[in-house]
Amino acid sequence: MSHKKIKSALISVYYKDNLEKVIEILQKHGVTIYSTGGTFDFIKNITEVRSVESLTGYPSILGGRVKTLHPKVFGGILSRRDNDSDKTDLAKYEIPEIDLIIVDLYPFSETLASGATQEEIIEKIDIGGISLIRAAAKNFKDTLIVSSRDQYSSLVELLESKNGATDLEDRIRYAADAFEITTTYDRNISDYFASLLNKEKFTLNISPSNKLRYGENPHQKGVFFGKLDEIFTQLHGKEISYNNLLDIDAAFALINDFKEPTYAVIKHNNACGCASDANPLEAWKKALAGDPVSAFGGIIITNTSVDKQVAEEINKLFFEIILAPEYSGEALDIFKTKKNRIILNIKSNNRPKEQFRSILNGVLVQDIDSVSEDASYLKPVTKKEPTVQEISDLLFANKLVKHSKSNTIVLVKDGRLLASGVGQTSRVDALKQAIEKAKSFGFSLSGAVMASDAFFPFPDCVEIASKEGITSVIQPGGSVRDQETIDFCDSAGISMVITGYRHFKH
Repeated sequence: MSHKKIKSALISVYYKDNLEKVIEILQKHGVTIYSTGGTFDFIKNITEVRSVESLTGYPSILGGRVKTLHPKVFGGILSRRDNDSDKTDLAKYEIPEIDLIIVDLYPFSETLASGATQEEIIEKIDIGGISLIRAAAKNFKDTLIVSSRDQYSSLVELLESKNGATDLEDRIRYAADAFEITTTYDRNISDYFASLLNKEKFTLNISPSNKLRYGENPHQKGVFFGKLDEIFTQLHGKEISYNNLLDIDAAFALINDFKEPTYAVIKHNNACGCASDANPLEAWKKALAGDPVSAFGGIIITNTSVDKQVAEEINKLFFEIILAPEYSGEALDIFKTKKNRIILNIKSNNRPKEQFRSILNGVLVQDIDSVSEDASYLKPVTKKEPTVQEISDLLFANKLVKHSKSNTIVLVKDGRLLASGVGQTSRVDALKQAIEKAKSFGFSLSGAVMASDAFFPFPDCVEIASKEGITSVIQPGGSVRDQETIDFCDSAGISMVITGYRHFKH
């Protein structure tokens, strides 16, 4: 029978917040309530409640470690209502059926994060609660499991709309949520014990899921797991695609390294335009000028508010997505003239500390590249040192090179990206690509700076750069031939600084 009236409930929770409304609706529908410990004390001030001890004939023992672990509790939860043998057992041992279980788990992760002692942490490993959740979820055909205080309001709505009853679909949904909760809980405990042994392990459990139209290509299935609404709010536009999310992620990573007003245009995970300026309108114009061809259909991100004047300039370009921390009402009206254009309001740019990708028959995990060099990282290695403006441009270029596909060379002047060569199999090819691109858009490279994501194995790149008028270079250093490159820079009057940090990105 799919539609089932709730006649009895067992409630044992750590958090009592908003529980009162649940108790009141159960009382309204004449549900018999069993409880124990602090939850029993809470409920008895609202309505009649029976203690679990009166059901089992045993008190809570071992300092509260054992309260509900008893056949008269689990028999009532796990009994199959349409099974004659189960019915006989219930009658023989005087076990009441229990239709609703409301349980949350001891706050293990919160206790761990608080810096508690090991003894305190271990005591927050739930035994009875997680057993109750698993039992009720397993018997979803007959029992409803509420396994989080976040579900209290939806439970009240459910019981109000269905007159104190539930349907099979409801019970399956709550059971699925319950197993997600227990999986995450057990994973956190497993990770804790692995840390005690200094053991590296990879586990992941992310929800909810968001099915995408398709993956990277139309013939590929695509799903995003996570809570995008914690990162941004979509104010307008069509559904976000798989490739959109890749570009959005690249945009977030890049803009996070800039403090001054900055605009960037992202295409296929690389910046094709980027500029910083105290005047946001100028920042946008300079960013677009970097590559107005690639900018078509790209993704725009900024770390500053977008007003009407800037919006009118941006709106001259066809673009898919814009991300900003704030928009004026007039700017939004301008952007919304395109029905499918995606407008995102940035809420948070807190990035995970690790990143991973599936590879072969396993997973690669690494720390994110969190190094964002400032002037203190720069070690001059040439006779000529960079000027104040060149240092500013070198740091700007180095931020861009960090977020571009390797091998990559970035050319910058006056706080704007002139051109970049990305994803090349040789550093020389990357430089040649950047030079050709800069010239195609009418930029002079005289006085520009050059950044490389990795060391120069030979002096060939600085030789080419010198011919184009580039005056300063930033690179990680570390090649056995570094001195050859430095010697050439000295002979050509080019300044060079070394950071000591490589920024490969594959």
